[in-house]
Amino acid sequence: MGRIPSNVAADLPAVGFIAHVDTAPDASGENVKPQIIKNYDGSDIPLKGVPGLALKPSEFPELLRHLGETIITTDGTTLLGADDKAGVAEIMDAVQYIMAHPEFRHGHIRIGFTPDEEIGRGVVRFDVARFDAKYAYTMDGGEAGELEFENFNAASAKIHIQGSNVHPGTAKGKMRNAILIGQELNSLLPVEQRPEYTEGYEGFFHLISFKGSVEEADFAYIIRDHSRELFEKKKVQMQQCADFINAKYGAGTATLVLKDQYYNMREQVEPHYQIVEIARKAIADAGLEPRVQPIRGGTDGANLSFRGLPCPNIFAGGLNFHGKMEWVPLESMEKASQVILNILSEFAK
Repeated sequence: MGRIPSNVAADLPAVGFIAHVDTAPDASGENVKPQIIKNYDGSDIPLKGVPGLALKPSEFPELLRHLGETIITTDGTTLLGADDKAGVAEIMDAVQYIMAHPEFRHGHIRIGFTPDEEIGRGVVRFDVARFDAKYAYTMDGGEAGELEFENFNAASAKIHIQGSNVHPGTAKGKMRNAILIGQELNSLLPVEQRPEYTEGYEGFFHLISFKGSVEEADFAYIIRDHSRELFEKKKVQMQQCADFINAKYGAGTATLVLKDQYYNMREQVEPHYQIVEIARKAIADAGLEPRVQPIRGGTDGANLSFRGLPCPNIFAGGLNFHGKMEWVPLESMEKASQVILNILSEFAK
């Protein structure tokens, strides 16, 4: 945590800016070798660490929105880490400007960098009282112009299937194959509510891992929905699936553990909607078209909002997060830094 004292006489609310320093476990973040492509011309960008691998506008047409800009990519062997080290850089760039320009008017500023956001524990030990901000913004979004103040309600579901292994030669009427029973349970969930078939405000059940044998198997899911009502119904539906399996194969066959992870911050931010409007104006003043949209995921700001620190999310500029095709335009990062300054100027008016 860091802070910059106010340099104006007015009694202004302290405003915080937060980013996370960890990267996703989905791909390696070790020994990142970034490529810097200046004055991007719209052609394929070879990721030179892996022969034949390239960022192609035919696959990622959003590249063409950044012609003439400086594009930072991976070399194809790791993720880039723009999620969310771009946010860290943007905040520190704004801080550097503020410290170098004492004439820039602002209220009390709070800075926070968190670990473990990517595993949902980024603010478990975050001391909101010590941070001492009335409002905050996470710099942790995608394309330039994005502004978000609503996210998924989220839960994890872990299911243990206890089977019974018998030699297949004498298995008739005796064997209970845990793998197949787990597959049967999965088939009870609606196919159309898988991530690959959903968008916008649509929620999903997502099978994220499976490990098992005939004797026992473990299935792990995440459950997501923007609507709290539909979120609760999804958890009930998951329990009903486990109950069906137990009724069919015997008590104790399926053991379900459900755990809520975070909730939709909209209900906490909306009573302070002026902070969304300030961010919207700050984005427009940076020469961008503000795009207010729901997050199909979560941020540290969701949990912080429920702990008394209303915390919308602002773009960091990166795209294709969590994988080797990740990239970020330098100009988008510069715009994000300008948005931070614009927000502070709005609060100082």
